[in-house]
Amino acid sequence: MQQKILISRAIFPEVIAKLAQHFDVTSNQDDVLWTPSQLIEQLACKQGIFTTGGERIDAALLAACPDLRICANMAVGYNNFDLDAMTAAGVLGTNAPDVLTETTADLGFSLLMATARRLAESEHYLRAGLWTRWRYDMFIGADIHGATLGILGMGRIGQGIARRGAHGFGMKVIYHNRTRLDAATEADCKACYVSKEELLRTADHLVLVLPYSASSHHAIGAAELARMKPSATLVNIARGGIVDDAALALALRNRTIAAAGLDVFEGEPKVHPDLLTVPNIVLTPHIGSASLPTRLAMAHLAADNLIGYLVNKKALTPLNPAPAALA
Repeated sequence: MQQKILISRAIFPEVIAKLAQHFDVTSNQDDVLWTPSQLIEQLACKQGIFTTGGERIDAALLAACPDLRICANMAVGYNNFDLDAMTAAGVLGTNAPDVLTETTADLGFSLLMATARRLAESEHYLRAGLWTRWRYDMFIGADIHGATLGILGMGRIGQGIARRGAHGFGMKVIYHNRTRLDAATEADCKACYVSKEELLRTADHLVLVLPYSASSHHAIGAAELARMKPSATLVNIARGGIVDDAALALALRNRTIAAAGLDVFEGEPKVHPDLLTVPNIVLTPHIGSASLPTRLAMAHLAADNLIGYLVNKKALTPLNPAPAALA
């Protein structure tokens, strides 16, 4: 009898076909947003689940789904997984690192540029029919070339942004990370390690690329924003909750900082209403990895983790120890 898996959201048909060669597949191609209880109902008697980053895998679900063996996330982030509970229940978690690094770095740098040069504000102004003449101070923004780029969280994506800034725009790159990079990686990124305090105080453009955890919740709040330059910009492509969105909206309204660009939001897809009322912000709906080749690669990696673990007993990108019975 084939093992059973659940695909919790709509994905590419070719990935479903790939999985169907190995499993009895239940697929949510109608893209219904299931409640936690509905997800548990759908997952009954299934050995694997393909998740897209928004489906919460916690102790309650694991207790209700004793047949579950693997949760494969089609995302590099995995804050939807309670890894401790999964390990205790003998359930493996996997993610999709590496394949989205460069695409997400592209989006991060694009958002930095749009924020610094006030592209959203100026487009709204033009579309509203308000552009009737040129003025010397019309939508004056900040330079990117030669400016100081600060990066909080210097993993693969942070390094990609650093290389774009240093090599492409002649930026001075500074960063803060839990662990300092080795000398060769720092040289490749032309990046200098500094304290978080110096990062906040010195950066002209600050990009957040750190993983979300309890310790990084509201890593940027009112106090941190107050330490930044009034001319500085802030970009978050990491995870919602790293920034206190209410504090950011107030800082933008008061011009504590010049502008912000956000691809992620606390409580998304809901957006804090105050962020929608300030003009000096660029907002995108969590599209960091949204290129066709990258999203396909993410989906295939999640599928390969399911096949690798349930069929061949070895996942490609495990997040926690595999249960001894299947390791």
